Amino acid sequence: MALDTAAERSIHELEERLRAAATSHPPLVLTPAWFQQHLLDWASSDPDFRVKLLRFVDVLPALRSASAVSDHVRQYFRGVHQPLIGATAGIASTPVFRPILSRVVREGVFAMAGRFIAGATPEEAVPALAALARDDVAYTVDLLGEETLSDAEADAYLERYLQLIRTLSAAENVTPPGAQWADVPHVNISVKLSALCPHLEPAAPEWVSTAARERLRPLLRQAMESGAFINFDMEQFRYKDLLHTAFADALLEPEFSAYPHAGIVVQAYLRDAAADVGRLRELAERRGTPFSVRLVKGAYWDEEVIVAGQNGWPAPVFTGKAETDESFDRCTDALVAAWPHLRPAFGTHNPASIAQAIVKWREAGLRPQDAEFQMLYGMAEGLRGAVAGLGLRTRVYVPVGQVIPGMAYLVRRLLENTSNQAWFMAAPSETAKSAMPARPAVGALDRINNSPPTPLFEPQMRAEMLAALAQRRKDFGREYPLLIGERAVLDRPRSRIEYQCEPGTIIGEVAQATLADVDEAVAAANAAFPAWRDTPAAARGDILRRAAGLLEDRRFALAALMVYESGKPWHEADGDVSEAADYLRYYSAQAEDLETPRLMGHVAGEHNEYFHRGRGVAAIIAPWNFPLAIICGMAVGAIAGGNAAILKPAGQSPLIAAELVSILREAGVPPGVVQYLPGRGGEAGQALVEHPGVDIIAFTGSNAVGLGIIEAAAKTKPGQHNVKRVIAEMGGKNAVIIDEDADLDQAIEGVIASAFGYAGQKCSACSRLVIAGSAYEEAAARLANAVRSLVVGPPHLPETFVPPVINEDARRKIEGYIEGARGYAKLLVQGRTPDAPGPYVPPTVFSNVPLDSPLAQEEVFGPVLAVFRADTFDEALAIAADSAFALTGGVYSRNPRNIAQARASMRVGSLYVNRKVTGAIPARQPFGGMRMSGIGEKAGGPDYVRQFMEPYTQSENTMRRGFAPEEG
Repeated sequence: MALDTAAERSIHELEERLRAAATSHPPLVLTPAWFQQHLLDWASSDPDFRVKLLRFVDVLPALRSASAVSDHVRQYFRGVHQPLIGATAGIASTPVFRPILSRVVREGVFAMAGRFIAGATPEEAVPALAALARDDVAYTVDLLGEETLSDAEADAYLERYLQLIRTLSAAENVTPPGAQWADVPHVNISVKLSALCPHLEPAAPEWVSTAARERLRPLLRQAMESGAFINFDMEQFRYKDLLHTAFADALLEPEFSAYPHAGIVVQAYLRDAAADVGRLRELAERRGTPFSVRLVKGAYWDEEVIVAGQNGWPAPVFTGKAETDESFDRCTDALVAAWPHLRPAFGTHNPASIAQAIVKWREAGLRPQDAEFQMLYGMAEGLRGAVAGLGLRTRVYVPVGQVIPGMAYLVRRLLENTSNQAWFMAAPSETAKSAMPARPAVGALDRINNSPPTPLFEPQMRAEMLAALAQRRKDFGREYPLLIGERAVLDRPRSRIEYQCEPGTIIGEVAQATLADVDEAVAAANAAFPAWRDTPAAARGDILRRAAGLLEDRRFALAALMVYESGKPWHEADGDVSEAADYLRYYSAQAEDLETPRLMGHVAGEHNEYFHRGRGVAAIIAPWNFPLAIICGMAVGAIAGGNAAILKPAGQSPLIAAELVSILREAGVPPGVVQYLPGRGGEAGQALVEHPGVDIIAFTGSNAVGLGIIEAAAKTKPGQHNVKRVIAEMGGKNAVIIDEDADLDQAIEGVIASAFGYAGQKCSACSRLVIAGSAYEEAAARLANAVRSLVVGPPHLPETFVPPVINEDARRKIEGYIEGARGYAKLLVQGRTPDAPGPYVPPTVFSNVPLDSPLAQEEVFGPVLAVFRADTFDEALAIAADSAFALTGGVYSRNPRNIAQARASMRVGSLYVNRKVTGAIPARQPFGGMRMSGIGEKAGGPDYVRQFMEPYTQSENTMRRGFAPEEG
């Protein structure tokens, strides 16, 4: 809103008064608060110490013994130059002092927590609330540790919220006496959607709203009965649409539509914050009853920037403090204009932001008691007192709860207190740099711009996916011919592909190749190979990069086909498209590098070059579980390297492969260089493997089939000119370790995603879980509850997490493993399946699994997990190593020594630390295993294309009569 000069002068004068008040209460020297402030000052000035401090505070509650505390103190703070901290790390090395040190450190951190957390229980917090009331300050109570992983945990949080309202309603002396509080509920609580719905799927806001309102209704009824205020807190940006949908749906229900004591948060650091205020105003007008909006700067800035960078998305937040302050001011204008439909609460510690809100409110002629100013417990007491002293309604956001589940909140408060910009983190790249060990620079070839996944939390993206699914249904029944050289061959026996959740619904019919077709395709490939090999790699790369663009342009159509054909949930199908596009770009760059001659030797009189050229004809034999990404990666590795490729897709997923070949040809790949030859593996596939005209075999699939291919390829046939090269990825039996000090929220969430995402139908999936020491009982219990809560259903529904397995044959095989395990292991938990058609297998977890049992040793391609108990971390490593496979592995730990030990001893192709073991991204997490998991270089790695090419050396004597040119 436009302000005159007098108003601007009033803002400036009020800001200066508030700023002076904010620094008017320094802690007394040598008090605990003084030591805490000095610790925070150290952290502010030393980025390395800051990271160590925050990581230690984060892990401390999970340390269950004095020796564990001392051990972590020693590891985290060894070498720190601050005298007090360095001395503490030294004391930690002396066994006799460990119990004392453990007590002192725990008490120190818990005392720091007490600065920001009012009590472990609502009853314990009442004295703090009463103290605020004596200063004429109200409260809103937040229960810490809200994020839930299961329905059981969500039900428990609902009961905690209900009990919180009852406790606060009965509390005495917690209501501020000022007249400005006369018409305001004295009970005020803040809730998070993540506490009430364990499956916050960003692509499914309607489903989340329905599920969340099952718990919101009793909470709102209790609030109405008690006359309490319920505020809905905002969390990460990807959940914003979920919260807005659930909030609107709940408040528009007839039972609650007239209740005014509810509110929602707007985060000013979001670029669309002002638009959010506008949408909320429309909601309030439609509802006919006002509600409150708490305007805050935002508490997840660092996470939002990092996550956006990882995914290649534009950052949803402003990247500078000044921009966010300006956004706060714009949102203030919108809230002033939205009165009386929206009732504002300005949540900030910035004197300038508070001053402009106060003056604008006055300039609009509105009463002081019609707005609130909110601040955080334990922070900015001087500023809070100054605002309250102006007779304005002042409220404090008061966290209540145990330190262990509340540690994430404490870390966020410490981040704010140690940040150079008050609530903004330092640049994430600087933080990450100080937190990680030194490592070599990333190679130029690895600096590709990965294809961003679709942000399905955005309404427009969801609408496009739904439209693509609907369009695909209209195309059901299409016929797919063989593509052999220039010919499209349809007059062959057909294979019908059904949608697994709708028996009898034919997605497409595919011609099946004969042995004669194999001969024709190999002949066409050999004829096309020389010209393609001799085409410059840069020209080949231009064609493949064009294909990458076409893939991305048709992202939704391709993803929709995979949903129906391979049963992939939305995110999984979308990820296939991104991965395929990455391969097209990354492998093109590799081929250009490999084909460029390298000078060798550098001696006078000689010119020595080393370079690579295409090898010949490649047979690409692909699996069904990554129906676009894997066949694209193997084919493009060959094509980029100057080879001709014949694609033999899996019988379960030939349709998406046909579309890939069409896109490659449309982009400019010659017909003889890329051909489409679907058929039975025992016929067309075997014929390709044994054909003397095939030089390279790239295979991904089961161990048994892969070993058979390796054996068959070793036999030389008449007319064969090359020794066949086999590149084979052959599965895994992947183990994840949960250490005693692991973040169980992170660990259980990662294990669930790794073991049960896409029904466990990934060679990289977690199929063995090893839990170390004292973490076992809690981790196993939380895992069991989480599995019971998994959403199992058809893949075309956006909320589905666990789809059916690929077909009935797979279901019977997996169920055979489950039934067999009942005889030698303990069933820990078995999830639900829908009462609907489809080859569903319930997510299943066994414990007490013998190490030599089939469930422990054999690859089970489905949603089945074996859990093992280890007394020590060393034993956990030994259990993880007890497998013939060596594809992926994971460890969740906050112990630097154990992480280093895992890096050294977990000899798997891809080791993941404190993250899920699935979802490798080309050029970032090259993928491939060792031992019985396969042979060949890693997919998405810097050496992948090399194995499709042959190295050449050419040497010329450049000396003539004693004269030679200089070598560059």
